Amino acid sequence: MKSKEKSMPWATKRKLGVLGLMVLFLFGGTLLAQEDGQSPNFGFQYDHYSLIVKDLAKTGAFYKNVLNLEEIPHPSAPSGFRWFRIHGNSQLHLIGKDSVAMEHSKSVHLCLATQRLDELIAHLRNKEIPFSDWPGKANAVTLRADGVRQIYVQDPENNWVEINDAVHP
Repeated sequence: MKSKEKSMPWATKRKLGVLGLMVLFLFGGTLLAQEDGQSPNFGFQYDHYSLIVKDLAKTGAFYKNVLNLEEIPHPSAPSGFRWFRIHGNSQLHLIGKDSVAMEHSKSVHLCLATQRLDELIAHLRNKEIPFSDWPGKANAVTLRADGVRQIYVQDPENNWVEINDAVHP
């Protein structure tokens, strides 16, 4: 079995891991609900999103200087990490690695919401940071069916970031 695991691409392992978590949440929650007749509410709150990057300095500078996220200290201060506060306790963790096989699908992205989307677009244009709509048209904004406007940018390592104007109470 180990020989198959070693030959399996990293992206496939990641997809299988995500699938395993989905099965755990879907079926594990169903099993718990069957025991007491109610669906449990675990009170989840969003904690963080992690990205593996090759150039920690350049990618960190993008999140700090272009998206203006607040850099926060890593709890044990090791090298190879940069952490940023998104809002409240929600964080972005950059993890530096020398070699990473990456697929950069737009469907896999960090999403940030702001009520100042037009101001952000002007900021991106001023810094000459390209952005696009969902289909990929440069300098365009997607208007979703629910009325939310959204754009997409890529960090220096081509990770996708959606930025929209969804309201979050």
